[in-house]
Amino acid sequence: MTEQARTQDPDVKPDPDFAPIAERIRDSVGRQGFMGHVGAELSELARGSCTLAVDRRPELLQQHGLFHGGVTAFLVDNATTIAAATSRGQPALTAEYKLNLLSPASGERLICRARVIKPGRQVAVVAADVFCVIDGIEKHTATALASIAMLPGEVTARIQSPAA
Repeated sequence: MTEQARTQDPDVKPDPDFAPIAERIRDSVGRQGFMGHVGAELSELARGSCTLAVDRRPELLQQHGLFHGGVTAFLVDNATTIAAATSRGQPALTAEYKLNLLSPASGERLICRARVIKPGRQVAVVAADVFCVIDGIEKHTATALASIAMLPGEVTARIQSPAA
């Protein structure tokens, strides 16, 4: 569900405090060179959740024509960190994650949906599920659980951005 659809749903209360957080996150993600390199897109963003997706391209496949496990791992790594950052608007870094590959990732597209299980001031716990899209049908290909380190804003202010 998109931000716009969430705000139109009568059961979902508008969250005006989230708009500046979402803008900062989208700007930050836009500066990630690896997102562009992989061709991933931030398709949905809401408080406590994030969806990333990537279309099939030959350079993302392994020798059997399946999405490489590294693409799945990247989506999990990034989506869980982004989802954690939505909770309070804090910068975040992955501390660890456990990834279970459930089935081969084939198809036209990979989609990773991450959701915060437990927000925290220092560590957030985030779950993610990855699906491949085959002929318009989603197939569950991976699941993960991540611990995300929540950083104070002044820490990231001291780190020079590669785009700077």
